[in-house]
Amino acid sequence: MDCKMTNFTDEDLDNYLQNQVDLRHRQVSKSVEDVQKIIKDLTAGVSSKDARFQSIANSGVHNTSLKVILHDQPDLVSKWSALLRGRCAYNPAIQVLTPTLFLISVPLQGLIGYKERRTRQWRYYYTQSGSRLLSPVREPEKLQQWLELESFVNLSQEWHDARMIIEGDIVPAKVVNVFKEHLEASIKTCGLTSKVSMLESVGSVVRVAVETSEAQIEVELVPTVELMNYWPKRARWPRFFQRWPSTERARCIKSFGFNLMATSNYHWLLSFSRAEQVLLSNIDEDGGCRRKCYRVVRQLKEGIWCPGSKPVITAYHLQTLLFWTCEKYPCTRDWRDFRGCVLRLVQKLHKCVSQHYLRHYFVRSHNLLKYSNTNELDDVAKKINNFLDNPGTYVH
Repeated sequence: MDCKMTNFTDEDLDNYLQNQVDLRHRQVSKSVEDVQKIIKDLTAGVSSKDARFQSIANSGVHNTSLKVILHDQPDLVSKWSALLRGRCAYNPAIQVLTPTLFLISVPLQGLIGYKERRTRQWRYYYTQSGSRLLSPVREPEKLQQWLELESFVNLSQEWHDARMIIEGDIVPAKVVNVFKEHLEASIKTCGLTSKVSMLESVGSVVRVAVETSEAQIEVELVPTVELMNYWPKRARWPRFFQRWPSTERARCIKSFGFNLMATSNYHWLLSFSRAEQVLLSNIDEDGGCRRKCYRVVRQLKEGIWCPGSKPVITAYHLQTLLFWTCEKYPCTRDWRDFRGCVLRLVQKLHKCVSQHYLRHYFVRSHNLLKYSNTNELDDVAKKINNFLDNPGTYVH
């Protein structure tokens, strides 16, 4: 590396962690704790009105639908418990995109026994007002899919509801409309009007502002179908000759399954948040410095390169970049040099941002920066380049 890129030490980075990163982490953890309690009560109120929507307390391995599926699979449950024990500080439904922007999935109930099936190609849907569209709805993109009632072996009767279904498809926008109605009513009935307020929706995403002891947090609430112990065919992972993570670990991670999130009008978004959470929480079992590097780069991103509540680069992009880097450098010895590893991760981030291209970790044909604002990306790339020219100035 160029000498001017190395004018800081591991000790400088450790001080940076203690003085900057740990402070941010404590603040975010307190915000997560406050938001989690409020949204748990709020979604419990929604669930009391419509049992298809569960409280976020029932997310992931706590999902009531999952308990039915895994009644006869205690070995799998014990493996999950071993992987998660003491590792996950946050509710699995909560994704912290920035310190003031959280994405929370609201689990849906009554959809059991999912199987991928060949779906009809064209959809001549009706609009929300009931008029038939003149042309078919576009096909889903790489990280999207349709969702049919017939995809589930065991389906509760409540899902045969015209308010949510069009021609046999469970339609995200219609599910969100029903959820939003219950949510607005529950804010009042749960006595949360002083803590939660509705924000203007962006597309099909329901947004609320939550008042916490630390700050006002914007929360995106997304109805989500949790599909545990099932891995989608389009996510071809692990790849051939892949050395990280181990084969056994990858097999167990895949058993956590994936989610389908109601983020657009007609198509469901594939999400692998549980698998990603487990990957991240177990990332340094060999004693490496991967997570420390991630935390340093995240602090630099949020404090200098790309601050604000709606940044073009989020924690999710950094996490994805970390996974790709771990896969390329799978050996323990590759993660011993703290300073060198931080610079390596920053250089890779600079390359992705400059090229406007970052592959999704599990569905590698999808570019996570495809629809990002290119001017904002170029601006971030310049700031990262300035850091690489003289990183000691920022770390000190």
